[in-house]
Amino acid sequence: MNLVIVESPTKSKTIQKFLGKDFEILSSYGHIRDLPKTKLGVDVENNFEPKYVIMPKARKVIGLLKKEAKKSETVILATDEDREGEAIAYHLKEVLNLNSKKPYQRIVFHEITKKAIEDALKNPRKINMNLVSAQQTRRILDRIVGYKLSPFLWRKIARGLSAGRVQSVALRIIVDREREIEKFKPQEYWQIEALFQKEKEFKALLVKKDGKVIPKLAIKTKREASKIIENLEKEKFKIISVQKKETKRNPLPPFTTSSLQQESWKKFHFPAKMTMRTAQELYERGFITYHRTDSLNLSELSLEMAKKFILENIGEKYWPGYPKKYKTKSKSAQEAHEAIRPTFADKTPEKLKIQAKLKDYQFKLYDLIWRRFIASQMSPALFLSETVEIEAGDYVFRANGQVLLFDGFLKIYPLSFKEEDLPNLEKGEVLELKELIPSQHFTQPPPRYTEATLVKTLEENGIGRPSTYAAIISTIQWRNYVKKDERRRFYPTDLGMLVNDVLVKHFSKIMDLKFTARMESDLDEIANGEKDKNSVLREFYFPFEENLEKKEKEVSKKEITEEKTDKKCPLCGAPLVVKMGRFGKFYSCSRFPKCKYKESIKKKNNSSS
Repeated sequence: MNLVIVESPTKSKTIQKFLGKDFEILSSYGHIRDLPKTKLGVDVENNFEPKYVIMPKARKVIGLLKKEAKKSETVILATDEDREGEAIAYHLKEVLNLNSKKPYQRIVFHEITKKAIEDALKNPRKINMNLVSAQQTRRILDRIVGYKLSPFLWRKIARGLSAGRVQSVALRIIVDREREIEKFKPQEYWQIEALFQKEKEFKALLVKKDGKVIPKLAIKTKREASKIIENLEKEKFKIISVQKKETKRNPLPPFTTSSLQQESWKKFHFPAKMTMRTAQELYERGFITYHRTDSLNLSELSLEMAKKFILENIGEKYWPGYPKKYKTKSKSAQEAHEAIRPTFADKTPEKLKIQAKLKDYQFKLYDLIWRRFIASQMSPALFLSETVEIEAGDYVFRANGQVLLFDGFLKIYPLSFKEEDLPNLEKGEVLELKELIPSQHFTQPPPRYTEATLVKTLEENGIGRPSTYAAIISTIQWRNYVKKDERRRFYPTDLGMLVNDVLVKHFSKIMDLKFTARMESDLDEIANGEKDKNSVLREFYFPFEENLEKKEKEVSKKEITEEKTDKKCPLCGAPLVVKMGRFGKFYSCSRFPKCKYKESIKKKNNSSS
């Protein structure tokens, strides 16, 4: 008998279907060891040795795994193929005492299908200690920051607060954007359109004067716009150029973790956490490939599968004649991994919904993944684009038209585009002007972040990794550092603003985006065997510890958390001060604790921007 250990019971049930009676598949139910909750658990003087303890929830399952491992000929560790999966396999090896006396194998696969499992069993390996070291380094860094910095916030602001190495930087991104919005001063500008009649009505926008492009903010007032209109009313409107060309719109690549999180927010308003949980469910049931990936690579088998489906079910003209391969932009992407795709192209969303009894949210995400993958291998969409320039004295107007000639991949993966069919227009033709339309506009502040735009910004800045975004976003909300307005966009709470400002002022290195991104690069280099775990930890820890000791002495709670006011305490007449607590600002008597009067501060409405 061979024992196969995976992380989840759903995954074990799916694999059991593909393996015979010679295999028993059991689940570890995730991580079995971690750093202790009540102390640092890292020996900083002894090469940052982690002091792992068995998690209480894992004790019962470890007893079962030990018992079954003893009876088994070989123990096969089949946890996920990323750093977390490798770390779980390492902890299983250590706890179950798998060594030369009790042989073990480590297998990995990108999808839970019969072929993938059989191929993995033919190609076992040992645990990759570079990946384990990278996971350990991240865990230790996060523990040092959380364990050392959180008590600083308790003492200087309020009990119960916490800081995180990556979450705090995500908070900074949201706070910085809010401050940009607050400082923003809208500028007025005007645009002028001409409405023409020929067979049908169409509009053209004023774009040039004296042969030069008119900048967006050039026409500042209604008076300036009226003056231009007055000049234009005397002129003839003559077409000076008509340009028509066919343009292609290529399909989008298949999904990575990051692009799936962004798109599922845009389409369904699924938070990143929900997207990852749903993708996990689909992966464990064998419906999609592994969902934690930053690679756009597709296997030859999947490309052949997509081609067959397109030719047989959509039509020959929708197959471009060759498989489309996409290049990953991310330097850290592991090209051995695949993009997220369905395991079988012919398992259409409609079929799978009935056969597998998919829940509505599972169907939506599977449908999105399936369509994106099939569309990525289809012909481009073809448009006829038309640009017409119309001269009126010193001014030039421009009309743009676009007509869809062939839908291509849009048949499967619709994207929004504007169709504007212009009438038949010829160079030299004088047009009949119906009306000149001035319109007032104001420049807009940068928008607050949504789940999708925050994920995109984190990725662009190299903060965290796609598999960590969901945890980052849910943590800063759970801590009451950020909330969502009625349009589901993030804004910082008063508490979030204060925590951010304290950390930026006193721990600028940790809150620096470039420094955090460099740490991610260090973790990638550890994973690739190019950097030593202990040197990375030493470089970070000792300057951090020195600064922390200095700040403990320098920074006083009163200076951070109290603001003077003109208000008087209704109980004793002493001045009221504004204090910061776990849930935001409140008024308190300056004679506290002798006078315990306090009063809530009414919040302004955070709708906006």
